[in-house]
Amino acid sequence: MFEALSDKLGGVFDRLRRRGALSEADIGEALREVRLALLDADVALPVVRDFILKVRERAVGAEVLSSVTPGQQVVKIVNDVLIEALGGEGAVPINLNAAAPVPILMVGLQGSGKTTTTGKLALRFRERLRKKVLLASLDTQRPAAQLQLQQLAEQAQVASLPIIPGQTPVQIATRAMDTARREGFDIVILDTAGRLAIDEDLMNEVKQVRAVSNPAETLLVVDAMTGQDAVNTSKAFNDAVGVTGIVMTRMDGDARGGAALSMRFVTGAPIKLVGVGEKQDALEDFHPERVAGRILGMGDIVGLVEKVSETVDQADAERLAKRMMSGKFDLDDLASQLNQISKMGSLSGILGMLPGVGKIKDQLANANIDNKMIKRQGAIISSMTKKERKNPDMIKASRKKRIAAGSGVTVADVNKLLKQFDDMSTMMKRMNKLGQKGLMRQGMSALMPQRQMPGGRRPF
Repeated sequence: MFEALSDKLGGVFDRLRRRGALSEADIGEALREVRLALLDADVALPVVRDFILKVRERAVGAEVLSSVTPGQQVVKIVNDVLIEALGGEGAVPINLNAAAPVPILMVGLQGSGKTTTTGKLALRFRERLRKKVLLASLDTQRPAAQLQLQQLAEQAQVASLPIIPGQTPVQIATRAMDTARREGFDIVILDTAGRLAIDEDLMNEVKQVRAVSNPAETLLVVDAMTGQDAVNTSKAFNDAVGVTGIVMTRMDGDARGGAALSMRFVTGAPIKLVGVGEKQDALEDFHPERVAGRILGMGDIVGLVEKVSETVDQADAERLAKRMMSGKFDLDDLASQLNQISKMGSLSGILGMLPGVGKIKDQLANANIDNKMIKRQGAIISSMTKKERKNPDMIKASRKKRIAAGSGVTVADVNKLLKQFDDMSTMMKRMNKLGQKGLMRQGMSALMPQRQMPGGRRPF
């Protein structure tokens, strides 16, 4: 997400930082490039105008032009205006401040990921908030839409409203609210029908459902990949039914990201959640300041730490750390470590949250980072016997051939994994030998492989 915009802005700001003293003409030239970058990223024209105006007003001031680091000051101003455009500091939570059962209305066009997002939201409420959730499909237009939501409810381990053929969306919504009150549900999520395009029938239907359910939240689900069309859709739904929050799907797939930058300006409603993958737990809070940081190449360390804390089992991680430090690390432990990394998502996604990674993007691309590598390595370890995993030294040529055949890889892949494990084991042994004081004294260089010079002497 935002890859193209981040690249272009990064180039503009690198040139600004190198110039030292700045004139109004320098800032004007930079802002012209920023304007073009935003338009290329599919940001709505009124949003671009407002953005550039705000930056210009703050940047062409005595405190910036006479600053010791004017280029850095301009970057800070752009960062602040970006955060404002995206919705301000901090994530905006889903509003559940209403008497139970709290109704949440899901609206949007067909194909935006509305039904899938409904299932993700249900899982989120059940797991994070321990809420009793009822899902109800009001989509009588699309074949099997109600069955799809029923299946998603089963996957999320929440209840779904029994299907009664022939009922209208308004009748289904009324029955859902009655059932929820009677059976003690905390939250009811109403998944409305979508259309391929906005029409009068769709809007009338949503208005009627809204009238009978009186939702605490009306969440508009939009596909970030549709760019400017997503902005037009948001404006139409907001004008018709009053959107209280936006959920953007496929945020992991759009390199431009202009729709996200336009949403708050066009609707006045905050982006509350973003879909970042196909899995049912791939739904995250939207943090404007973190997104702005990633656009400007500052990374998202807080987000990375949160991702680690959510996906990594602390007890398992501590057990692994103790085994590694004691020198008892084996291939079963490596498999456990690989499994923890795979839970965090793609390697490129994890790297994208680190500061400054954008500047070495080309090098990373040339490094051919393979997101399937972890699964492949896990398969190699699974093809080994218990004895082989405990004692990798016994894995010789014939065993390597068997392991490669069993995991669908080459012997070279098996050798790579064993070399990686051997390097890690050597480093762990050095850490254990040095101890904390020795490591602090000698630094990370003490863990690096020691090269031999001619005559058997070490270089240092």
